[in-house]
Amino acid sequence: MKFIYLIYHYLLYIIEAAIYRNQNLPRRKGDVLMRKTTLITLLVFVLGAFLTGCGPTQQTQQPQQTPEKTTSIKIGGSSTLAPVIAKCADNFTEAFKTWNKVDPKLPEEPIVIFVSTGGSGFGIKAAVDGTVDIGLTAREVKESEKEKIPQGKIFKVGSDVLTMAVHPENPVLKVKPDLTTAEIKSIFAGEIKTWQQLDPRLPDRPVAVMVRDLGGGASQVFDETVMKGTPIAKDALQIPSMGALAAKVMDNPAAIGYVSSGMVNQNQGKIAVLSVDGIAPTTENITSSKYKIARPLLMVTKDQPDTRQQLFIDYMLSAKGLKVVEEMGFVPPAK
Repeated sequence: MKFIYLIYHYLLYIIEAAIYRNQNLPRRKGDVLMRKTTLITLLVFVLGAFLTGCGPTQQTQQPQQTPEKTTSIKIGGSSTLAPVIAKCADNFTEAFKTWNKVDPKLPEEPIVIFVSTGGSGFGIKAAVDGTVDIGLTAREVKESEKEKIPQGKIFKVGSDVLTMAVHPENPVLKVKPDLTTAEIKSIFAGEIKTWQQLDPRLPDRPVAVMVRDLGGGASQVFDETVMKGTPIAKDALQIPSMGALAAKVMDNPAAIGYVSSGMVNQNQGKIAVLSVDGIAPTTENITSSKYKIARPLLMVTKDQPDTRQQLFIDYMLSAKGLKVVEEMGFVPPAK
């Protein structure tokens, strides 16, 4: 580069000298500017050609930077399970703060755990394609899904049931507090359109049917245990998350929806439930499997969890983690 610098200034000196010599010659107005411009253009052309000829014929390849391995844990899926995992993640992070305090073999790096929702279907798909490290699902993993993660692991963190939830002011709680599976099926299929059609003692008010969207694990569980393939009524309101579904039922005295027992327990006094075939969704009936509209709460990984992931999963399955599961209204797995 120093050599090119010297050549540049030498050529510039020649041009300036030429311009100076020509200043005493007779000329038309503008000739000096024209000659100066021409010579400078020539300088740029010659210097550019020189640099091109002297430059390397092949582009120098920059060394590729190896992407930095992330130490965060990404978790996503079931809108029912996500709040439980998020609470445990907060407790875990607050208790340890850095990974070396969880395991002395790990470096002193901050613990970062991201938790998002999106439904059980998203949770499993995201685990399969690597979008998340741990997928969350509130239903059983299908055999077709298991085939995509032959090295994957499934961890059960609790059990949940779908209650037949209504507004606390709905007279059905006093008039007909127990529904049969056949009656529930008729309501959600749109065959029973008013509360009076369910029981003549009830008001002639339209039944507002609330369901999860098809991406939710609840919709699959409800179809398998109650609907048996019969389509949901076209005018049923599809809700994108279990929390939002519970809120809709709490806001509408004419509503009925299948709401997670955890959500019911978290909103006592704001939402009420009916028995199904004579069985109430109590902890005892859930544990004994007497209440049939039930589902597991699962964490799913594509491969064997790495050290950090396994440490958090172990925490989830520990007494501290399962205490949160229970506090949020779900039933921890039997020991």
